[in-house]
Amino acid sequence: MTLSKFNVILIPLLFFISLLSSLLSTAIPINIWPKPRFLSWSQHKAIALSPEFTILAPKHHHLSASVTRYSNLIRSENYSPLITHPVKLMKGHTLSNLEVIVTDLALPLHHGVDESYNLSIPIGSFSAHLLAHSVWGAMRGLETFSQMIWGRSPDLCLPVGIYIQDSPLFGHRGVLLDTSRNYYGVDDLMRTIKAMSANKLNVFHWHISDSQSFPLVLPSEPLLAAKGSYGPDMVYTPEDVSKIVQFGFEHGVRVLPEIDTPGHTGSWGEAYPEIVTCANMFWWPAGKSWEERLASEPGTGQLNPLSPKTYEVVKNVIQDVVKQFPEPFFHGGGDEVIPGCWKTDPEINSFLSSGGTLSQLLEKYINSTLPYIVSQNRTVVYWEDVLLDAQIKADPSVLPKEHIILQTWNKGPANTKRIVAAGYRVIVSSSEFYYLDCGHGGFLGNDSVYDQRGGGDGSWCSPFKTWQSIYNYDITDGLHDEEERKLVLGGEVALWSEQADSTVLDSRLWPRASALAESLWSGNRDERGVKRYGEAVDRLNQWRYRMVKRGIGAEPIQPLWCLKNPGMCNTVHNTLENQ
Repeated sequence: MTLSKFNVILIPLLFFISLLSSLLSTAIPINIWPKPRFLSWSQHKAIALSPEFTILAPKHHHLSASVTRYSNLIRSENYSPLITHPVKLMKGHTLSNLEVIVTDLALPLHHGVDESYNLSIPIGSFSAHLLAHSVWGAMRGLETFSQMIWGRSPDLCLPVGIYIQDSPLFGHRGVLLDTSRNYYGVDDLMRTIKAMSANKLNVFHWHISDSQSFPLVLPSEPLLAAKGSYGPDMVYTPEDVSKIVQFGFEHGVRVLPEIDTPGHTGSWGEAYPEIVTCANMFWWPAGKSWEERLASEPGTGQLNPLSPKTYEVVKNVIQDVVKQFPEPFFHGGGDEVIPGCWKTDPEINSFLSSGGTLSQLLEKYINSTLPYIVSQNRTVVYWEDVLLDAQIKADPSVLPKEHIILQTWNKGPANTKRIVAAGYRVIVSSSEFYYLDCGHGGFLGNDSVYDQRGGGDGSWCSPFKTWQSIYNYDITDGLHDEEERKLVLGGEVALWSEQADSTVLDSRLWPRASALAESLWSGNRDERGVKRYGEAVDRLNQWRYRMVKRGIGAEPIQPLWCLKNPGMCNTVHNTLENQ
């Protein structure tokens, strides 16, 4: 079928669908996560999938891999819903193929690429139709198609007479994973990317290095990993990175590298002690106040902006990372630069004694590295601290808006507002809502908080961030100006790994990251503008069950009894019902 013929069928059909009651897009007996922006399945009819079912798609390196993967998944998943609904199975013919049409095969996997798709399975047709503007939108549609299928092979069924128009609310929907505090194997990262794709998340923010370890093997600076990693079996080689990046492309997931500097660089000191201040010193010296600490947690070290050697090493690192990661965004860190650490260095103390400031040190570092990153055709992401920190921050003149995106992690909507009001694009990772490590206690060995009656759990960002808190968070809350709202690119949940590794990875991420996925794809409100978390719980419960069947160790959110007894696990009050 040609694109023009497809549109002749689709456009009048979608006009008719738009006239239907909004009730048709809710309370349906199939479960697609994240919920599509628009779905109509008025007759609740189903059709069998032909044993010879095929996906017909244009040739494209990454799309072809995706088609093969979904073809295999459809035949092997054998998904049986925990809750069944009455559906009329149409006899007489089966669905023979899914025809995929992509209007522009050349669109790259960059921020803002069109991920929209239209999916239709007309009654009486032997073919389903998937139309997308990009390969990446086609992948989103293939995922939706896979979630509509149930049964045991070869007796597979799917809805017929169903029409979906879908696209994301936000272009940046991500998961941050810290692989410095604890190491994760390549298979762990690939499994995470696989689960992200199933949830239509599109950015794997790889926080590669920190003060605790430097696990990335770089050809120009091999000593950083050789001396800064936890060991030769806990590194990521260029071959590993290539494998992960290509796996990301095949799943429609961008791999965004972060090399955190100038703070959080204690691990660099193993190879280059001359460029790192306060390396391997105790993080909170005895008798000192919190304001006089050397780091915000164990693991000290910050790059020295006054050392020429610093920039020689940093530029080599940037050059190698850019070669290994084709992603147009480069995350340069910039958070938690601690005054006390820099003040341990005699050269820096001399600079300060001569009238220089700590903020000028940060500006010198940015001025010496940012132009080089930009020259590599990269947009630089920094943590919000470079602009908003109370003690060490750069003047906005040093942070050109056209080249910089800020990622916020403090003070929820207030800091998002400050960033966009200053004219910067922002990625939201508010720790009050999106930090998945919170609420699991602290990791300090002799913390007296555990020996106090009614004491806390030792976690700086308690309480635990429930899926409901994540789902209900509006990342543009308080932004009434449309131009400011446009500066919010999206959001990321973050798993910092002080107390996480591969043994708990899946359960820490899922299904809470699924809650982020739907809220950033189709929103957290129904057609009336009311928060829909109460309606979402059963759908998320079912989706979590399906993810487990697909090999993702997502933690349960309720007893299965709740799913089998709809409404019986609700509370009397819904305090957020009308918010």
